[in-house]
Amino acid sequence: MTDQTELLLVNEFHPETIARLDGKYRTHKLWEVDSKDRIELINSLSGKCSAAASASWEVDPVVYELESLQFIAAFGVGVDGIDFSKTRARGIRVSNTPDVLNDAVADLALAMILAGSRNLINADAFARQGHWLQGPFPFGRSLQDKTLGIAGLGRIGQAVAERALPFGLNIAYHNRRQTESDFSYHDSLESLARDSDILLGILPGGESTRGLFNRKIFRALGPEGLFINIGRGSSVVEEELAQSLAEKEIAAAALDVYENEPRIPVSLSRLDNIILLPHIGSATLETRRAMGQLVIDNLAAYFNGSPLLTEVQN
Repeated sequence: MTDQTELLLVNEFHPETIARLDGKYRTHKLWEVDSKDRIELINSLSGKCSAAASASWEVDPVVYELESLQFIAAFGVGVDGIDFSKTRARGIRVSNTPDVLNDAVADLALAMILAGSRNLINADAFARQGHWLQGPFPFGRSLQDKTLGIAGLGRIGQAVAERALPFGLNIAYHNRRQTESDFSYHDSLESLARDSDILLGILPGGESTRGLFNRKIFRALGPEGLFINIGRGSSVVEEELAQSLAEKEIAAAALDVYENEPRIPVSLSRLDNIILLPHIGSATLETRRAMGQLVIDNLAAYFNGSPLLTEVQN
């Protein structure tokens, strides 16, 4: 690697990390180029640039036109923005940034569980708007002896379970395959929902999970159930969730992810029994810096001919 090593930056995923990359490489920022001129930039880098850095959830497909591309360092865990049919065909390697964000996302999940169960957002508004003068706020629900059903018991799911157990929650889960966990396993999402008081989605994106959380699942969760999603918005049929909330088929919901971010359906935003967050699961200073460091370290490993730290096998 020299001071003139070329690096294509696909989008503005984390300004602090990008500034550090600017100091290490000769960077080319695709998002600063008009869409009609992007292929010209790609052609000018052919044979000179073999690596790109990008958000994992969104990759401009023009990058695959770079004939010399051999590596994409993705910022993020979910890599549904990567076209793996093209990377496999071309032998392009991909890395992501797992594990370093587990704690931040699990912390937020627990906060959503607590806020949803105790109706904290509405309680804040109730106090601010003077309604307390007319009488007490409606009761919330205790977590003790309730069942938290986790759809997608991976690393983040395990971190959520570890935080939930001291609150007296029982843990159940559904994965495509049963793990060695001691938690109660359900072989279908509907069965998990039926057994759960709180249903937590931590599913990855992609066609295999699209629309899995639908009205049938919400009806199985039931009128006292709380639904939370911190996985991918595409796993939820948002209009059916809105209908289930409006018709009290479930008690409440809390979302941090949406199908068409940053757009949130009006049918959800007008409801008062849902908490809507702007995709902040990993949005702590410490976590984003750690994710950025993994991008930097994977790039350094690639250019040095060393094994990638977190290569995606797909």
